Amino acid sequence: MLTQHTAWVNAALAIAALRSRRLLTPARVADLSVSDLARVIRPAGTHRVKARRLHALTRWLVERSSGSFDRMRTAPLGPLRRSLLEIPGLGPETADAILLYAVGRPVFVADAYARRVLARHRLIGPTAGYEEARAWLEAHLPSDPGLFNEFHALLVAVGKSNCRTVPRCDDCPLRPDLRGQAPAR
Repeated sequence: MLTQHTAWVNAALAIAALRSRRLLTPARVADLSVSDLARVIRPAGTHRVKARRLHALTRWLVERSSGSFDRMRTAPLGPLRRSLLEIPGLGPETADAILLYAVGRPVFVADAYARRVLARHRLIGPTAGYEEARAWLEAHLPSDPGLFNEFHALLVAVGKSNCRTVPRCDDCPLRPDLRGQAPAR
């Protein structure tokens, strides 16, 4: 949540502030007032909005499983994802990032980088939304959280370095997969 609409360095400053105050547990964050949490995570930008969302998530986690991710590792995935999506301010990308990275569940994070790379390589349509891209990836890859994690990281790396808004195809490691076609824009 802290990385949304900000540079990683700013999110890292907010995490360091939480760590220095010994607040890196769901129970401790949930016990803070939203205004106190906002002051701590201020470096992450849009701190008031992020504080409300982070507070709602940690309260959900404390109420649902005493602040532990352990129960989320074995809960039925569909209902668990739907329950996360009911938390105010938590969208599909954040819910899936929590499920994949924090809990180790086989859910692909089909962020903007992944969708752009897939669309330009004509694996999904150029207007495919988040859920369509996620479903396509999950249908075409083995259901393995480690693979999803690694593949997502690789798509982000290629998206940041080559598959930008204005593509840099000449030195792209995926260029051979375009099969002589110009990438879809």
